[in-house]
Amino acid sequence: MATDTTSGTAALRFANLTFSYRREPFIRDFGLAVHEGLVTGIIGPNGCGKSTLTRLAVGLERPQSGEVLIEGRPTLSFKPRERARHLAYLTQGGNQPAMSVEGLVACGRFPSHGHQGPLDAHDRALVDEAMRRCGVERFRDVDVRRLSGGERQRAFIAMTLAQDTRIIVLDEPTTFLDVHACHETMLLLRQLNRNDGKTVVVIIHDLDLALRYSDRLAVMTHGRLLQEGTVPEVLASRAIEEAFHVSVHPNPAPAPDASPSYSLHPTM
Repeated sequence: MATDTTSGTAALRFANLTFSYRREPFIRDFGLAVHEGLVTGIIGPNGCGKSTLTRLAVGLERPQSGEVLIEGRPTLSFKPRERARHLAYLTQGGNQPAMSVEGLVACGRFPSHGHQGPLDAHDRALVDEAMRRCGVERFRDVDVRRLSGGERQRAFIAMTLAQDTRIIVLDEPTTFLDVHACHETMLLLRQLNRNDGKTVVVIIHDLDLALRYSDRLAVMTHGRLLQEGTVPEVLASRAIEEAFHVSVHPNPAPAPDASPSYSLHPTM
């Protein structure tokens, strides 16, 4: 049974959501409270509704019932630019805009600055700091299309960082990346969480990455929350086995301070 997460304070809350693309509900009575200041991974099989949750969070879709609250306020009560000053949203990869890295990162300032006129000193400082923190400052004048997949994803994360919000939601940020770039991306998100106090929500299909880098996990299946909790709590519940038909076994750590790793084995 899923953990009850409909009470208490939360940075982002999905409260009794029901959403349909057609007649049949796609998401049913979904409730999840995202804890402030943590990395929360949302996992589940393809087509279970993970990406739809992000679209509901940023007002791109409207639920049939229930609501999404950002820091206690319904997301649909925000105007788009106002909402973007509270929550930064990075959609799935694939777009390669014809602009420099600096120009891309500067797009993160539009919710606060607008599209008209040059950036002021405060905006420029945030853009420079975001590029530095994400390791793309040396690519400032490079066309985004010339970057590797991992470099490009860091540039997009820098754009969300420049947005200067307390909450960052990312939909499959490791899609199309090689193994090394996947870990670099997730480590960067952990650093932004640990060093800047960002609340990070990651929709992710890679179970190993989700288990390694998340503080809490929410397991979805068929448009509903199956289980939510810390990684040990979710592993003990066997929700991952139920949702993915795999068993999860922690590997022995090669060193006391090493990141955890896991072995996955099919159960069917």
